[in-house]
Amino acid sequence: MLTLGIETSCDETSVAVVRDGTQVLSNVISSSKKSFERLAGVIPEEAARQQVACMTPVLDAALKEARCTWRDISLIAVTKGPGLLGSLLVGTTSARVLGATWGIPVIGVHHTLGHLSSPWLVPAGQPEAGIRFPVLTLSASGGHTDLWHRTSHLEGRLIARTRDDAAGEAFDKGASMLGLPYPGGPSIAAAAEHGDIHLYDFPMPLHEDATLDFSFSGLKTSLKYLLRDRSDARDDTRNVAASYEHALCLHLCDRLGRALRTHQDIREVHLVGGVSANLHLRTLAADVCRDRRVTLRHPSAIAYCTDNAAMIAAAGFFLRLEQPDAVDAAFRTVAALPLNDTLSQK
Repeated sequence: MLTLGIETSCDETSVAVVRDGTQVLSNVISSSKKSFERLAGVIPEEAARQQVACMTPVLDAALKEARCTWRDISLIAVTKGPGLLGSLLVGTTSARVLGATWGIPVIGVHHTLGHLSSPWLVPAGQPEAGIRFPVLTLSASGGHTDLWHRTSHLEGRLIARTRDDAAGEAFDKGASMLGLPYPGGPSIAAAAEHGDIHLYDFPMPLHEDATLDFSFSGLKTSLKYLLRDRSDARDDTRNVAASYEHALCLHLCDRLGRALRTHQDIREVHLVGGVSANLHLRTLAADVCRDRRVTLRHPSAIAYCTDNAAMIAAAGFFLRLEQPDAVDAAFRTVAALPLNDTLSQK
């Protein structure tokens, strides 16, 4: 079964073709990030305009790369929210027009469910991952940082979330303070590559807090004061970036470790979302999982970590499999979509 995925929640225009929810036949992404580097953020109206222009060529490229035509497609899955409303409407309108024209069912997918489905993706021809539930999933990006206890693709419970900034947002704001380009995650990682992670001290957020929640505003403020008060730090981008990156990743892994001690039924830990591409985070998380003797997984390619249509196609396939009534069910395109619309809370 081939699913056509469409993802336009922010500044990407992405279309993918995925077989049986796992085998990626194509995953074409056109990003307008370069247009917004100078502003260190996205202009919603301009992002949507560029997505309108990109949609048809990206769709054509995805079908060509997958070596199929629309007649081979059984399902269209599209991001219905959350995200930038104008951008989302480009995707959902395209999906509805294609579905009506081709006579193919359309299913709306929560963006976060797409990220939660990304560890199942593999390039065409590779064996499936063989993932076993229950799974503890850390989903971290520029828009959210959540911790999920999941018992199936569509059943689980949100056990923690950020109280303020998202992890990716903390990377972006930190990069801006250090004079590094947007997006902040890759630029801080590049600057930190040969830096000393222990040279500058940053606090451990919520270290004495009994919950599993995250908080990044204090780390951002600490960086601001460090650069304001220490002239040596202002000229030491490499080591400041390394210490700041380490503090962010250490906080994420501290909550992972606490969650594993609380939920001892967990068989696997998944890192998903744009921040899961960070190699230092993967290294620290691997240490946590090794100590607890659980399997650590993250998307098999960097392209599956960031916003992409392959993860939406995978999520749509699993939705159709476990909730057949969701196919062709009416759905709204919504900029702010509650997290409880992602999984059945069990």
